[in-house]
Amino acid sequence: MGTGEEAQRFGGAEEDIEDQEAGGGVVASLVGKARGFVAEKIAQIPRPEASLDRVAFQSVSREGITLHSHIDISNPYANRIPICELTYTFKSDGKVIASGTMPDPGWIGASGATQLELPVNVPYDFVMSLMKDLGGDWDIDYVLEVGIIIDLPVIGSFTIPVTTQGEMKLPTFRDLF
Repeated sequence: MGTGEEAQRFGGAEEDIEDQEAGGGVVASLVGKARGFVAEKIAQIPRPEASLDRVAFQSVSREGITLHSHIDISNPYANRIPICELTYTFKSDGKVIASGTMPDPGWIGASGATQLELPVNVPYDFVMSLMKDLGGDWDIDYVLEVGIIIDLPVIGSFTIPVTTQGEMKLPTFRDLF
């Protein structure tokens, strides 16, 4: 039998091998298939999910006003997961009013939900500029963007982005005292 007869008998296997060798070899082809398989499996792994409550007024201090929001994080795994860092940006009218990070805020509990409180400190200079822009209604439209950075053993470090937006009434002097 000649090489043409063998290629027909084995369904063109000889041509496939020649194509693979020309494009990087059999090993490169196997590595490519393995990457695709692993990427597909990692995409199917369940990941923690989060939701964010609306922002509310909490307190007044010498440094400024403290707002807060609650973050609910659900964990699909039987083991607790460390939260590496929380990052947040609080915006109103397209301007960044407050931003910051909360390093090492704790753990996501095993097979359940964990609630974290996110304090947002707004300095007085921003509060005064907001009050000038408010007019008579004493409310501001806001957007709060939070990034929850966690580290999963197989997947690695990744960020869960969460956003909430709404309208918040600013406290009056009667509310403060």
